[in-house]
Amino acid sequence: MNRCISFIETLNNGLGKAVSWLSLLMVLTTFAVVVLRYAFDSGWVALQETVTYMHSMVFMLGAAYTLNYDGHVRVDIFYQRLSKKGKAWVDCLGALLLLLPVSGFIVWASWHYVTESWSVLEGSRHSGGLPGLFLLKSLIIVMGIQLILQALAMFFKNLSIILATDNKEPG
Repeated sequence: MNRCISFIETLNNGLGKAVSWLSLLMVLTTFAVVVLRYAFDSGWVALQETVTYMHSMVFMLGAAYTLNYDGHVRVDIFYQRLSKKGKAWVDCLGALLLLLPVSGFIVWASWHYVTESWSVLEGSRHSGGLPGLFLLKSLIIVMGIQLILQALAMFFKNLSIILATDNKEPG
């Protein structure tokens, strides 16, 4: 079980760290778009769309990474006061009752949308835009699967905390 959890977290961490570099590339690309537009009165639709593609990749491929590092926003008025086992219970229930169903719904609801895009090999609607919009749309499903895997890893990691007998702490 621990090897499976480790594999999922390694996969999501690798993807998250890789796409984090796209943030810097987005800034540089946006700078280039602005310089081209205002200094040279020129612009490329494909370059502008590249920023949108990169932003989408950072968001969708970085979601599970952020979840693994507890970086998503949460209201933890009560959570912060819980013991380690109490937090594990909340995280287990949250993964089981919220994260898994929502992630599954994302995959299910986007499946037709993505397959339709693949069926026509959808590209940009703009002249001079990027081809391969169907690849970008596929990341919706990839994100859902990543979140499902991360939710399972979280669930089993927290379940082991709940079931541990030597985990007696005050509070």
